Amino acid sequence: MRVVFMGTPEFSVPVLEALHAAHEVLCVYCQPPRPAGRGKKDRPSPVQARAEALGLPVRHPVSLKGAEAQAEFAALQADVAVVVAYGLILPKAVLDAPAQGCLNIHASLLPRWRGAAPIHRAIMEGDAETGICIMQVEAGLDTGPVLLCEATGIGAGETTADLHDRLSTVGARLIVEALGRLGDLVPEAQAEAGVTYAAKIDKAEARVDWSRPATEVDRLIRGLSPFPGAWCDIAGERVKLLRSHLATGEGAPGKVLSGFTIACGDGAVEITEAQREGKRPMPVAEVLRGLILPEKLD
Repeated sequence: MRVVFMGTPEFSVPVLEALHAAHEVLCVYCQPPRPAGRGKKDRPSPVQARAEALGLPVRHPVSLKGAEAQAEFAALQADVAVVVAYGLILPKAVLDAPAQGCLNIHASLLPRWRGAAPIHRAIMEGDAETGICIMQVEAGLDTGPVLLCEATGIGAGETTADLHDRLSTVGARLIVEALGRLGDLVPEAQAEAGVTYAAKIDKAEARVDWSRPATEVDRLIRGLSPFPGAWCDIAGERVKLLRSHLATGEGAPGKVLSGFTIACGDGAVEITEAQREGKRPMPVAEVLRGLILPEKLD
């Protein structure tokens, strides 16, 4: 099929690669390069970098609302557009341009976790499973009918990074299957019950509150790993907590029980990976060789 691909972050790269191997990718749309690194030089997105390496034409308009951008999109005469974590709202003129519409790869079991951060929110809320849905794009936020869906369990120790990588692979496989069966698949309207919204992660959520139950603290740490990273203050230093699991023991919230096992409002959490300011992520044993924990964390 003649495909326009629209995506930006690392999550979208395996999907682009799978489509490039199976179909004709006419053009790749992504977000414009952004300042990054110490020099704050413009850096292309992961999708742009991969598309250019594959020799594919790339466009990164700031908006698709203008008549010129919409005409350029329509002129591609695509059979279908595939959208995954693109970052721009698609106007009706763009949605209507491909002969068979626009398909979105969404990382949740719709209608649960519509919106910007479905992987983070599924872990933070303690969901037992999540998945990938291939849906037709409509004007509403992730409201379109679903063509294909595949569920997967969320492991007790999985972080957002772990689940992100698994779901990206599933999405790449599922979209190729969906395009191969497009004429036979029957779109199924999403249920009206059970709708939840995965709001964009706010950095204000990231500070650990040790008075919360250990299950919630553990889910927060894993759900915000690696970005923005749940954190706590240790002797004036902001230390990111990247991996954890529930542990035995109890005490006043924030009390250091042993190693990096911390008492919570109910139960305890053991931190197994952390990152000090200006340093790389490290196993806790390595972190503790250069960091002395107080008796109690705030």
